[in-house]
Amino acid sequence: MDEQVLRSLIKWPNVPHCFGWLALDRRGQWRMRDEFAQANQLAGSVIQHAALNEFISRNYACDSLGRYFFQNGPQRVFITLDATPWIARIIPSENGPQLLTQCGTEIQPQGALSDEKGNIYITGLITQSLSDQINSAVFTKIESLSVALLHDHDLDLFSDQSKVMEDACSFRGSWQWDGKDLPIEPIHSLELSERFHFIKAPSN
Repeated sequence: MDEQVLRSLIKWPNVPHCFGWLALDRRGQWRMRDEFAQANQLAGSVIQHAALNEFISRNYACDSLGRYFFQNGPQRVFITLDATPWIARIIPSENGPQLLTQCGTEIQPQGALSDEKGNIYITGLITQSLSDQINSAVFTKIESLSVALLHDHDLDLFSDQSKVMEDACSFRGSWQWDGKDLPIEPIHSLELSERFHFIKAPSN
């Protein structure tokens, strides 16, 4: 969380929250959703400005209700999630591939899930900012179990490292990561939000 954001929260503590205007899509892109997009259930416009994308990513957090938001100075902008709070990418590095979220934070994977539509989700420990419900200007960095939709561009890489068998319209098996065999288990997409404690479309 940026220091200037925390200072603005202390200076202007009672700015109304904003709902519906910002979304995270399935490819980890932040999207602005104006009144027309919201009224017509449209995805909204992809934010192209690099510095703004980085600012949103640095100030992305959640509250104890499972609502994810961008702390835009003193205003809390709640985010509509197309899939999950995190989107995972497999990124090459000198020390082997890394799993990173759309915010550039590392995922320590514990397994994977496959749903009825063929989507792959990575489960693991992710460090994130948690809002204090008593004092909204206080944020705590925590490492918690969460879930990230794997970007569709990385499905082939995942498949190359996996052994799967069909199981009731989904798949189960194992996935090799960093020399370890991690489980792949089936899940229905509707179960994700309850199991991993997030709200896809926060509202006031």
